[in-house]
Amino acid sequence: MFRHLTLLLTAMTTLLCPLAPARADEAGRAQYYEVRIYHTKSAEQQQRVNDYWQHAAIPAYNRQHIAPIGVFTEIKDAETNSIYVLIPCDSLAVFGAIPEKLAADAVYQQAAADFLGSTKTNAAYERIESSLLVAFDGMKHLVVPPPEKRPNVFELRTYLSPSEAKGLNKIKMFESGEITLMQDIGLAPIFYGKKLIGPNLPCLMYMTCGVNLEEDNAHWKTFGSAPVWTQLKNDPQYKDNMIGMIKVMLKRTAASQI
Repeated sequence: MFRHLTLLLTAMTTLLCPLAPARADEAGRAQYYEVRIYHTKSAEQQQRVNDYWQHAAIPAYNRQHIAPIGVFTEIKDAETNSIYVLIPCDSLAVFGAIPEKLAADAVYQQAAADFLGSTKTNAAYERIESSLLVAFDGMKHLVVPPPEKRPNVFELRTYLSPSEAKGLNKIKMFESGEITLMQDIGLAPIFYGKKLIGPNLPCLMYMTCGVNLEEDNAHWKTFGSAPVWTQLKNDPQYKDNMIGMIKVMLKRTAASQI
């Protein structure tokens, strides 16, 4: 009877949760991304967040086969800089299992004890902001630049849309030529994602990278004058699908695997 019950539960799980924890690239499924932002008020807090990810969190996430993880901060140093963490997951099941697995990871718990137990008078950060995204069909998986083109500049953009339908329209615009153009001219996109949960909905987020600011600016200039972009931006079907943009220029921290 127990065996029959187990088979029944397995079948129900398959039906109710099609995003089983198989690797996204093996099943042709889109990855999910958590973009986590730690707001800080001092260089000391920034160092504590980076140390936590470098010495405790990233090794623990890697033990769960979650990799690579990007850890970035704003390109101009300031005491109020935030730490941005990009976490790719191959399914919602993988994402949902993270807290329980971290709680059961004795090595992680020991390495992260000081950070996790920080007090009101010695806070490791001010607040955490988190967003959950699903990758575009046009680029279903995170792409890490090759070692010979190791970037030093990362540009994180958020495109705000006036409605959910217009947000989907902007994604269609990306998949109709913007993504390919960015790849072809060297903007080296790392991910594209539709935000499912988080602030500024409806919106999408994506990250590009470059060797330096001069190269990054040159690539965007090439993008702006490309015939493909001119055709897309003048196509009436894509009219008014954005109401604003948030752009943050980032650099990697010592913890980053990207």
